[in-house]
Amino acid sequence: MSTAALEGARARRMTEWVFRVRELGIVLVLALLIVVTGILEPRFLEAASLRNLALNASIFAILAAGQTLVLVTRNVDLSVGSVLGLSAYFAGDLLSHHQSMPLPLVFAAGMALGAACGLLNGVLVTWGRVPALVVTLGTLYMFRGLAFLWTNGTQINAETLPDSFLNLGTDSVAGVPILVIFAVVVLVIVGRWLRDYRAGRELYAIGSNPDGARLAGVRSDRRVLVAFILAGALAGLGGVLFTARFGTVDATAGTGYELTVVAAAVVGGVAIFGGTGSVYGAALGALLLGTITSSLIILKVEAFWQLAAIGALLLVAITVDRVLALRVEAALRRRSARRAS
Repeated sequence: MSTAALEGARARRMTEWVFRVRELGIVLVLALLIVVTGILEPRFLEAASLRNLALNASIFAILAAGQTLVLVTRNVDLSVGSVLGLSAYFAGDLLSHHQSMPLPLVFAAGMALGAACGLLNGVLVTWGRVPALVVTLGTLYMFRGLAFLWTNGTQINAETLPDSFLNLGTDSVAGVPILVIFAVVVLVIVGRWLRDYRAGRELYAIGSNPDGARLAGVRSDRRVLVAFILAGALAGLGGVLFTARFGTVDATAGTGYELTVVAAAVVGGVAIFGGTGSVYGAALGALLLGTITSSLIILKVEAFWQLAAIGALLLVAITVDRVLALRVEAALRRRSARRAS
């Protein structure tokens, strides 16, 4: 094995260790937050409250898994909230007019719509050579505009949807909410794909060193395109589950979700500069942000401070990511210098 390959392997192992420790830190902070909030307001620890927390975090965890696929390639998808809104209304509209439609077909349709939105993002980024930040900021507004045009001021109401569909957002299996099961299945599938399959590992290679990945024969444009399509498909899945969870959907569904999703991934250890992170950390970040929001609500803190807390946490996470990356790089350089001498 070449010296460069050895140094790359050491860098990956050191980075993975750092972020595993960080994920453990998120778990500890989460536990502390729940305990403190429960002491200040005992109702927070009631079963119904914790159940709602898990249900709401599940959708964000699915979206964060998709965002992770894009972030590790040094890109970002700011359109996820609008894609969720489009897919949510699409699923509700389908079932409102065709209540006997098989639910798997509804899920497939919602994910297909999301994947189409992701395809547009990916094509503009890879073939159009437009920065992902610019592309997805534009499609964020474009998809939201399409939602307003499509809905024409109407909304989908729960009474027009079949009970079998709405039960997905409320029922449990062996005490575990169905939405949580959906989220866990998505996280396991995406996590294993990123870790165990070449296509998934190549996403990290692209984010770590784009030029090096191309020289190594990685089809970077194709991989990035796939990442955007999968992120869109998962946003579409989140939209269908959003409709099942809340029942009532209009053109504003998912508004503002993009900040929370990006923040969840970054707080969970997915580096905004690409190359590192996992969907499990992103899911923990989604759970942490959801818990912070619920804690502030139950403690009757104004909405402004809820947004401020998320924004501040995002800034701290980005700063920590950069500091850790620089320290890992410096440690590897010192180690290489000692061996060379």
